[in-house]
Amino acid sequence: MSERLGFIGLGIMGGGMAANLLQAGHPLAVWNRTAARAQPLIDLGAVLATEPGDLVEGSDIVFICVSDTPDVEAITVDVLESFRPGATVVDHSTISPAATRRLASLVLERGTVWLDAPVSGGAEGARKGTLSIMVGGDTEHLARVKPYLEAYGTTITHMGPVGAGQSAKLVNQVLVVVNQLAASEALLLAHGSGLDLTTTIDAVKGGAGGSWMFANRGPQMVAGDWRPGFTIDLQQKDLRLVLEAADELGVPLPGTALVFQLYRALQNQGLGGEGNHALVKALQAMSGMTLNAQ
Repeated sequence: MSERLGFIGLGIMGGGMAANLLQAGHPLAVWNRTAARAQPLIDLGAVLATEPGDLVEGSDIVFICVSDTPDVEAITVDVLESFRPGATVVDHSTISPAATRRLASLVLERGTVWLDAPVSGGAEGARKGTLSIMVGGDTEHLARVKPYLEAYGTTITHMGPVGAGQSAKLVNQVLVVVNQLAASEALLLAHGSGLDLTTTIDAVKGGAGGSWMFANRGPQMVAGDWRPGFTIDLQQKDLRLVLEAADELGVPLPGTALVFQLYRALQNQGLGGEGNHALVKALQAMSGMTLNAQ
């Protein structure tokens, strides 16, 4: 494959994804607002673009992985004249489905196609190359980029037209946060019952009540390890998108709304940079209990 690849956004997710592209042998140009974050990728052979427009102008496929809808909009508008006819944008950010459709229409005027391809699996998945990727757009364009997505994703699912990938990611985020709430409540109950928490996790995680969040974030919660696979601040951004979409559709999401308020309380305590599994801290504050190793 001789297509020229560019990657914009080298944060907690994008950095790992770009590294996997390089390790798979794909030459890559990169750009990040904070240039220092590009150094590990330069060490792996990436070429640092001085401006995002330069990267876009020189790329057949442009990957984007930034924080929020306004960030994707700003980048797209800024580099709009640099998009190449026949190029493809793969947006791995989690943003508004409606904004995704607007941006896709905008770049199509330049002869460029848009795939929304948000990911799930946390920083671990990005680093290990085991992400789940939910894709909106035409199947023929997905077929073009799929060999590259396979460098960092093990489950790549076409969800439908442009915007459908973002809608699927919002579904995913409902499951993430409600499962995290369940994991937090379960471990506090186990602690209050005098159970060994590590043994409890091992006993339960493979059963009907198990979940990825419980199996992977439960041990971190027990150890008091709040390093983020995904931060509270980013989770809140996603939950705002979820609740906006639910409001537009008239879908009741009371559990998700509760988690949003609990995370807001933690943000007000200055904990927005901690992992989303720190949700348990909000429940600890209500109960006066803490898990064993804290």
